[in-house]
Amino acid sequence: MSKGSKGASRLSAFRVAFPRTLPVLAGYLALGAAFGLMLSSIGLGPLWAVFMSIIIYAGSGQFLAVTLIASQASLPQVALLTFLLNFRHFFYGLSMISRYKDAGLRKGYLIFAMTDETYALLAGGVPPARVDATDYYFAVSLLDHLYWIGGSFIGAAAGHLITFDTTGVDFAMPALFVVLAVEQWQSSSKHAPALFGLCFGIVSLLIFGADLFLIPALVAIAAALLLARRKLEDKPVADASADEQKAKEVTPP
Repeated sequence: MSKGSKGASRLSAFRVAFPRTLPVLAGYLALGAAFGLMLSSIGLGPLWAVFMSIIIYAGSGQFLAVTLIASQASLPQVALLTFLLNFRHFFYGLSMISRYKDAGLRKGYLIFAMTDETYALLAGGVPPARVDATDYYFAVSLLDHLYWIGGSFIGAAAGHLITFDTTGVDFAMPALFVVLAVEQWQSSSKHAPALFGLCFGIVSLLIFGADLFLIPALVAIAAALLLARRKLEDKPVADASADEQKAKEVTPP
């Protein structure tokens, strides 16, 4: 593929990715702004907000970082809490190995940019046939990253100029996940993964409580998906074969 063709393919990937990332744009501008406001409240300005969003890029981790910085937590404490908070990304990475295997030099950034919302978009959607899959994954990841950086800067800059009451702003995160979940449910014929997540999440919440339910729920969901993997993968193949057969029947000679 020539350089011109590669450039056109990547531009096409961004055109396809942008409308699909609009729910993330809305959520990240609000959440990023909330982070920027919190960072401003402890005396760190917009440049620090942008720097942290570029280098760390972990929404919940950055909110935690504000609290740890304000309390002057030790480095071991920071490392332990950050690891526990982001342990769920271990499961995200396992499910994306096959998709990222041909990413080349961009694989490192794709792994780094794997946030909850980016994972939801990539794992729940299929790149259009006319767009290179790696270009699409990279476009979605980069756009989401830029949204977060922009929201962080806006919030931190506004925090130096205006006093905000940020009560309730954190609800943008669950609202964003609801939008993504509904969109994926409507666009996919396979609802078993979502039902696994709902059932095991509720059971884990009832058993372990709100502070400890996440990791047990993720382990149970991962185990259930591994056990049901063959059935989940066989169904799309069968559906695709049926669609191809129907197409042959209706296609004129």
